[in-house]
Amino acid sequence: MSSSVTSLLELTLTAEAVADRAATDAVVSQTLQATRAFDGCLGCDVLEDVEDPAHLVVLERWASLAHDDAYRAWRRTPEGASRLGEVLAGPPRLTRFTTADGV
Repeated sequence: MSSSVTSLLELTLTAEAVADRAATDAVVSQTLQATRAFDGCLGCDVLEDVEDPAHLVVLERWASLAHDDAYRAWRRTPEGASRLGEVLAGPPRLTRFTTADGV
């Protein structure tokens, strides 16, 4: 049986994206609509840094590492491409976790 995976995707928005937050939120929402619909996605939330409006973390929950891997591979295809890069100041940072047993 495979373990579920929690993925944290850290995003840094451009100054322009912070200034036009309605347009930025539309891009992020459209991107996450496809994420949430992808096979194996158990949920997805956006966390906003209370000190830095340019810093967002997308908290994704996946049924397994294989599901997350398939999603990441899909995002690298023309069909899976999103507009997220339009609002980012740099590349996102991805960290993936499983639950530690016995802790």
